[in-house]
Amino acid sequence: MSDCIFCKIATGEIPSACLWNDERVFAFRDINPQAPVHFLVIPKAHIPGVSEITPENSEVVAKCFEVIAKLAEREGLRGGYRVISNCGPDAGQTVNHLHFHVLAGTKMAEKMV
Repeated sequence: MSDCIFCKIATGEIPSACLWNDERVFAFRDINPQAPVHFLVIPKAHIPGVSEITPENSEVVAKCFEVIAKLAEREGLRGGYRVISNCGPDAGQTVNHLHFHVLAGTKMAEKMV
């Protein structure tokens, strides 16, 4: 999608601190980190959000989680990490491209809100 910031990041049109780049998935460090470790994992295919996951595109979602596990190992996140996907504006989704926040490096509260 031509006006999607995450599509532009995935193609290199907008620079990022890339952690993973293959034919289907891209991962990069968040520019406004909410934890000592904070990166995003996105499918390169434009999927607006969780509500648009279908049987036809769910394989790339599974691939995103495979990448999350590999990056967590690479980053040394042995104490655990949190994976979040905001779904819609009321939940805080500001970019309409499916993405998973991975946060770690600090003890996190059990209560989310």
